[in-house]
Amino acid sequence: MPEKQNSSFKKPWLVLFGLLVVVAVVATSYRTNTDYKQVVLNFIQKELKIPTAPTIINQKQVVVEEESAVISAVAKVSPAVVSVVTDQTSFNPFTGESDTATQGIGTGFIVESNGVILTNKHVVSDVNINYTVVLKDKTSYPVKKVYLDPSNDLAIVTIEAKDLPAVELGESNQLKVGQTVIAIGNALGRFDNTVTKGVVSALGRGITASSGSPFDPSTETLEDVIQTDASLNPGNSGGPLINLSGQVIGINSAVSGGAQGIGFAIPINTAKPVLTSFEKTGKIVRPYLGISYQLVTADLATFSRLPAGALIRQVIAKSPAEEAGLKKGDVILSFGGEKITETVTLSQLVLKHQVEESVQIVIDRSGSQQTITATLKETP
Repeated sequence: MPEKQNSSFKKPWLVLFGLLVVVAVVATSYRTNTDYKQVVLNFIQKELKIPTAPTIINQKQVVVEEESAVISAVAKVSPAVVSVVTDQTSFNPFTGESDTATQGIGTGFIVESNGVILTNKHVVSDVNINYTVVLKDKTSYPVKKVYLDPSNDLAIVTIEAKDLPAVELGESNQLKVGQTVIAIGNALGRFDNTVTKGVVSALGRGITASSGSPFDPSTETLEDVIQTDASLNPGNSGGPLINLSGQVIGINSAVSGGAQGIGFAIPINTAKPVLTSFEKTGKIVRPYLGISYQLVTADLATFSRLPAGALIRQVIAKSPAEEAGLKKGDVILSFGGEKITETVTLSQLVLKHQVEESVQIVIDRSGSQQTITATLKETP
């Protein structure tokens, strides 16, 4: 008991002594031109055990650091982002003359300094249009050639140029849900180099996308895409989705028409084989099996008599699939020794192999398993 009384009795004297020390430190700091504020804060927090507000300071510091990272990433990538435009001709009924105006239709980004540009297939799929790309500094170049990827919504366009700014490609297979991402693009075909920020909302999504044009009613199924809430608009298609390091980790491709804050991007790792084949052969070379299929998920399999896998809906004539003996109604269980799941799809597995490579395919046909060998060909 006496010890406790003595301990409590000493506390006011300790505080008074501490205050005297603070006064002395401040006076000394003024003479020596040191940071007296930091000295005082350290003494109050460590010696007197009086809490300060470091949490607020740290929060402000984190916000400033993230803003700085976003600004640096945009500054690094935006010079390599291009607008894809075309000349649109319209008839003026009042003058009887035809008017020609430039209309933005999409976005792309430079992957090689000699004028190799990556974009979406649906941006440059019309063979009857002459395309032009416009850099951030408003320099324009006519597109010399367009190469379409038959397997994904990807395309490569080339221009005659050199020493152009090019992007750095990241690793989309290292993305995490909640990670900050930035989209850059020609929003609505009018607002070039528009920057929006969001997060990775989900990974491994599968969607059915359309061009949105009444003249092109076709649809395309995209697998393993990145979902983001970074604002995307028509015209953003083909633009880069980047991380805070200024690396491209996706190609913005689609938006959900019935929702807000839901956009989709093709992972950059899906595009890397396209770029590799183009560098080696001067064209996009893809292995080809020759079927259309529907994914039977594990959940769907529990409510049907089908096993989980890829249900063949159509076998294309004279394709490797037909030559191997695959039939409509077969369920492909594994391809090349890898099991087909919701995240490891048949399309992904086919693209892992080379043209003229023979691959073993395990199928379920009417309840019995069989192993078939197919030799892949180049996509026609």
